[in-house]
Amino acid sequence: MSARNFHPISVDIIQQEHEHLSAVIQGMLYFVRAIKMGGTPPDLKVFRAMLYYITEYPEKIHHPKEDQYLFAKIKERTHQLDFELDALIEQHSRGEMLVHTLQDTLLEYEFAGAPAFDKFAEQVEQYVKFYYQHMRKEEEVILPVAKQVLHIADWQEVDQAFMENRKRLDDSGERYRYEQLFSLIVNISPAPIGVADPL
Repeated sequence: MSARNFHPISVDIIQQEHEHLSAVIQGMLYFVRAIKMGGTPPDLKVFRAMLYYITEYPEKIHHPKEDQYLFAKIKERTHQLDFELDALIEQHSRGEMLVHTLQDTLLEYEFAGAPAFDKFAEQVEQYVKFYYQHMRKEEEVILPVAKQVLHIADWQEVDQAFMENRKRLDDSGERYRYEQLFSLIVNISPAPIGVADPL
C-alpha cells in the first residue's frame, strides 16, 4: 500500500534539522558580509561556535541517518533516484572536507587579519551555496519521490530508526548538548539571525 497520505515523523525531523542548519550557515554568511560592508568585526567565537555545530551535528548525526535509513530504503523501492542519491551521499563526505577547509581559513584570518579575510569569505560563500543546494535537492527532489514510492511499512521502519537514534541522543545527553549549542549561537548572533545586540 502506498504511503502518499501517511505523514512520516522522519520527514519532520529532517526538515527541523535543515531549519537549524540553515539558520547557522545563514548566520555565517551574514557575519562575513557584515565585515565586507565595513561593519565592526564580530567576535570570532561566533564563527567557531557555528563551525563546531556544523562539524558535530550534520556530519555525525544528520547525514548518517539519511544515508543509512532513508536513502537506503528509497533505493530498495526504486532506481529512479540512484544518481541523485549517490551524489548526495558523496556530498555528505565532501561537506566534511569543506568544513575542515573553513576551519583552516578561519584560523588564518584570526592570526593574519585583513589580508586573509577574502580567502575566508570566499570559502564561507562557497560552503553556504553548496549546502543550500544540497538541502534543496533533498527537500524538493528526494522527499517528494520518497513519499510516492515508499510504503507505510517502509516509513514506519525509517521513523523507528530516526526515533531510536533520537532516544540514544537523549539518553546520552547529546541532543541536549546540541540544542544548547544552537541556543548559544542564536544568543550570540545579532538580528536577524539571533537575538544579540546588532553589529
